Amino acid sequence: MPESLSLTGNLPDVDFSLLRRDPDVGGADLPASDAADRLILDEAADLLAASAPHAVTVFDDAYGALAIGATVGGATAVRSHQDLITGERALARNAERFGVSVEQCAFDAAAVAGARVVVMRLPRSLDRLAEVAALIAAHADPEVVVVAGGRIKHMSVAMNDILGEVFDRVDVSHARQKSRVLFARGPRGAQKSGAEKSGFWPQTQRHDDLGLTLAAHGGVFAGTRVDVGTRFLLSTLDPAVPYARTAVDLACGSGLVASWLATSRPSITVLATDRSAAAAASARATAAANNVADRVTVTQSDGLESVADASQELVILNPPFHSDAAISTDIARHLFVDAGRALAPGGELWCVWNSHLRYRPVLEKEVGPTRQIARNSKFTVTASRKP
Repeated sequence: MPESLSLTGNLPDVDFSLLRRDPDVGGADLPASDAADRLILDEAADLLAASAPHAVTVFDDAYGALAIGATVGGATAVRSHQDLITGERALARNAERFGVSVEQCAFDAAAVAGARVVVMRLPRSLDRLAEVAALIAAHADPEVVVVAGGRIKHMSVAMNDILGEVFDRVDVSHARQKSRVLFARGPRGAQKSGAEKSGFWPQTQRHDDLGLTLAAHGGVFAGTRVDVGTRFLLSTLDPAVPYARTAVDLACGSGLVASWLATSRPSITVLATDRSAAAAASARATAAANNVADRVTVTQSDGLESVADASQELVILNPPFHSDAAISTDIARHLFVDAGRALAPGGELWCVWNSHLRYRPVLEKEVGPTRQIARNSKFTVTASRKP
């Protein structure tokens, strides 16, 4: 269990062992907080205590440790943006458990307007860090201090460089428990540089071989590239339930599959869904870039929670198998169960997966009879039919 944290002075201890990941997948190797959260809060303690009446903004706080800690640390107006909808819900439940109030907000200028302190977990994606840093530099208070930390094994010097592109000064804390914190101060050029860089997102890239333009915000899987697994999946999809009038791009990422289906099948309508806010925004931008926004609906949701039982003819999935830095097949299983529930009798789930993960028995159990469509040296494509 994570140890208790005493922030500073006479403040009460915050026992982060009480934090829960629910409704996200859990497990012994998937804690709700870690040493990096504790170090970030320790390093930010004086700033948080002196922050009132100005806002404090929290980014990419997995399950609420930073937002709850900031509130206990003296911040009186805490806003939090989490990319994952499961993280939003976990924070709401954890805040209620701790008896504190945290405003959850979208990823936009209002999230950082007037903020003098920003605390955040350093994302593993450098693009995500660049987009967050640009937003802060463009729209936060000119005296803002960013306190951003993470596990040293997931940090790189490139993170300092990215912050240095939009802030005048970047400092580094001492390491503690294999964690470290970066401090960024002085939005560069009276915030002009941040505003310019914030306007870079989403980025776009044309893929003539697919006849598609991809749009992606920072941190979305593969960005504007076409990852090899999805490319392999697309090469097999022509015979996938060819009579289907509707389809779902589950865990849609940048929305590549949804837009490919909509462009290649003029009579189909597609639902693209992802638990990531950045992915949902990217999928909308991709649909617009390919002139299929009228037939691609995008939602941010946990799996297929917004989809009725036995209502879908075709679901397509390239399942993630990482929960932050940890590998977990529970994420894919959750999506398989959801697909099995949402598919109508005779409907099919077409799925690509790393062959070593051996998902076929799980697909047979959770969806239905499963046949191999294609296989190469790394990936397997299967179709699972709902009985």
